[in-house]
Amino acid sequence: MSASLPPNGIQAISHCNPPTSSSLPSTHHPSTLAIHADDQLNRSTDVSPALHVSTTFRYASNPEDLIPAKRLEGPQPLDAHVYSRHTAPTSTRLETLLTSLLHAPCLTYSSGLAALHALYVFLNPKRISIGGGYHGSHGVLGLQKKMTGCEMLPLDCAAEELGLGDVVHLETPVNPTGEAFCIEKFARKAHAKGAYLLVDATFGPPGLQDPFVWGADVVMHAGTKYLGGHSDMLCGVLASKKEGWVEKLREERTYLGSVMGSLEGWLGVRSLRTLEIRVQRQSSNCQQLVSWLYSMLKGAEGGEMVREAVKRVQHASLQTEDMKWLRAQMPNGYGPVFAVTMNNESLAKRLPSKLELFHHATSLGGVESLIEWRAMSDKKVDTRLLRISVGLEHWEDLRDDLTKGFRALREEEDNKIVPSNLPAR
Repeated sequence: MSASLPPNGIQAISHCNPPTSSSLPSTHHPSTLAIHADDQLNRSTDVSPALHVSTTFRYASNPEDLIPAKRLEGPQPLDAHVYSRHTAPTSTRLETLLTSLLHAPCLTYSSGLAALHALYVFLNPKRISIGGGYHGSHGVLGLQKKMTGCEMLPLDCAAEELGLGDVVHLETPVNPTGEAFCIEKFARKAHAKGAYLLVDATFGPPGLQDPFVWGADVVMHAGTKYLGGHSDMLCGVLASKKEGWVEKLREERTYLGSVMGSLEGWLGVRSLRTLEIRVQRQSSNCQQLVSWLYSMLKGAEGGEMVREAVKRVQHASLQTEDMKWLRAQMPNGYGPVFAVTMNNESLAKRLPSKLELFHHATSLGGVESLIEWRAMSDKKVDTRLLRISVGLEHWEDLRDDLTKGFRALREEEDNKIVPSNLPAR
């Protein structure tokens, strides 16, 4: 039986007729919220939410319900859409889900870097404390410095170098190694001087860590990665519990123009339904692969081929001296990304072509495993480094694929079959 409609067949949503608030208790687990937190927005009998592509939306048909823009105050109903550069049904549904999963009001953007740019335009800090991490973030900060003259400080700067309104920019786990930092430690340092702590939690999505528990003021995600999870959408997310921040960011987003497209919003809703089960499985796969590789490096039987090729493995699960705080910060897994430093550049460049189950490509977070000779996209990285994003394949199959790759490298070395454009070992 179809849903009932008004006589003219069109349901015009009014500012005076907001959607019914969700009755879903906040005590539900995240895996349940990922499927039901947006139930309040259902307006049809469709079980799978519809994709809305309209850029503009009808005002209320009753003149008494028309409120001019200068009289609008505070947050508006979730379905009171006017123009999609401000809000749209599909991206609003995605933000509703993310708000429940991130435990804070949030906004979506056209990409992770668009979200980061929007945040720095909003905060306009005089000083930004930042470490290594994603080179794209440093590119955004280069633009910010060009426009405002802000000063860049190292991540481990003394607290005395920070001031009111400055930003500590913490990426954890960090790109490309997957190693983690103590959020609480940096929160204490920032807040002692009136600075804000931004946590880029792209590598530690919901289901693995909650930066707000440890003192983050604002959390950013490149939603292209684990929130999207299928290598088919661009997305950025900002979330904050600071009073008024999200509403002001929403207003500024309208003029920055960096909103998500409707298709990407729909893909994001689809992806969040399985977020927890994906990232926890990927993290478990990653930890088992890292443990196996590390044991080979440390002399385990059968590890000769690994030791001939690999110099170092990096991942949060190997930070044994940090486990007191790390287990609390990431109780459900230490992230699905790790890095391998090979013994020379030639080996790093050649290993990806020897693998069958790992795609040689940039990015990360999809259901498929990726390996990247990181020098292909990062000009400043060690040219011996490979970044590995672990997918949902069985970890033993991935292990066996890596073993075959190391064996192929050994055979090339033994037979001196090294491409002429590569340096010899």
